[in-house]
Amino acid sequence: MDLHEHKVLIANRGEIAIRILKACRKLGLEFVCVHTQEDHASGHVRLARGLGGSKSLYRISSYHDANELMAVADESGATAIHPGYGFFSEDYRFARRVIQREREMIFIGPSWRIIRELGDKINTKRLARSLDVPTVPGSDRPIYDEMEAEELARTLFNFQTDNQIRNPLVLIKASAGGGGMGIEEVHDPDLFRSVYRRVRNYAARQFKDEGVLIEQRIRDFNHLEVQILADRNCKTLVHFGTRNCSIQSTGLQKRLEVAPGFDPSSVSYNFDAAGVLEQIIRHSLNIAHKVRYDNAGTWEWIVTREGNPYLMEVNARIQVENGVSSAITRIRGQEGVDLLVEQIRTGLGDPLGYTQEDISFEGVSLEYRIIAEDPEQRFTPWVGRIERFHQPEEPWLTMHSHVPTDEPYDIPTEFDPNLALGIIWGRDLQEARGRGLSFLKKMILEGRTAQGEPMKTNLEFLKKKTGDILKF
Repeated sequence: MDLHEHKVLIANRGEIAIRILKACRKLGLEFVCVHTQEDHASGHVRLARGLGGSKSLYRISSYHDANELMAVADESGATAIHPGYGFFSEDYRFARRVIQREREMIFIGPSWRIIRELGDKINTKRLARSLDVPTVPGSDRPIYDEMEAEELARTLFNFQTDNQIRNPLVLIKASAGGGGMGIEEVHDPDLFRSVYRRVRNYAARQFKDEGVLIEQRIRDFNHLEVQILADRNCKTLVHFGTRNCSIQSTGLQKRLEVAPGFDPSSVSYNFDAAGVLEQIIRHSLNIAHKVRYDNAGTWEWIVTREGNPYLMEVNARIQVENGVSSAITRIRGQEGVDLLVEQIRTGLGDPLGYTQEDISFEGVSLEYRIIAEDPEQRFTPWVGRIERFHQPEEPWLTMHSHVPTDEPYDIPTEFDPNLALGIIWGRDLQEARGRGLSFLKKMILEGRTAQGEPMKTNLEFLKKKTGDILKF
């Protein structure tokens, strides 16, 4: 089938649904969107109706119902499904079902076998170690036995003590988890068993798998990512550089991202920062080649203050922060790279059409996640009505949001309170920081709860953290 004959079902909501929709329009593709009753006021619903009419919009009871999504796909004649991020984006069973149905469709994402192979942290760790890729000390297979888990934890505590690491910590992680979910730390070996049981039970409920990963807790690190893109069958594989996602909430949820991952031209490091970036890119590409990766994906890394990198996991999907990588990427010198456009067209079978030699990077880009939450109260989500939402307009600013700016908006309690993404580009880190602060100062976000209490946001938190960008 020719690329332009496809119709894409956007199986997601909010700002990512809007971005996928716009990418489809750039490619001349038909689209169909879905929404729940709770999301009737979302900007993705308004945009879909405005650009595609009523035939492009279907109401469903849940974004988590695969049967409903398949029914919409059949009724609308969709030939492909884009899962966005979250929901079904890393569910290999869903991806397999899409392509193995009687009316076969295309899953816009990595193949289901790759999602299955890389979706398990422990399996990824084992694969990485086979390729001499450094990983965090700890288990490289699912642990289901409590005694075995406790013995490994004590070994890791002793290892840290022997190496004169003060206040040693061990992490317990759901092996099938992701995005900071299903992770707890233990500072006392005597408390390990109770925390282990809590994580194991959470993993069973949330991910239908009790397997856990026991790791040494590495502190004082930066969280870096490598953005990978490949066409089908891994005929051509490239990277779109690195990102730094170290500024997070207390729950390990990202709040501010910056590309590239380090900036040795303006920040002093105790190690060869440029060399570390080259190293994690090389290791990421080696793993991608090994599994014949065939779409967009992110390799997540920890880099310690001493410059030691450790692979954490692979996210076999598009991520929220893809735009911050797009902003600094140039293909044959041209600005305006849209990673979602590249993901969709290659996912539908188009060849990549360029190699790593055609890709260059320019400037520094920031992404602020504007969220209704209270950073003073452990980032507790805020729920209420947004009465005023003003986004500044600047040539160096790209905004992504599903929140209307011309009428009040009640934040649905069923979903995360993320409201907008502000992506800023600057010629260097200093300019990007200055523009970022200017953007945050000009943002107007006001509202009230049903009891009349004023809105809580993370704008002030982001202002304070802007000075810490790319630092340890």
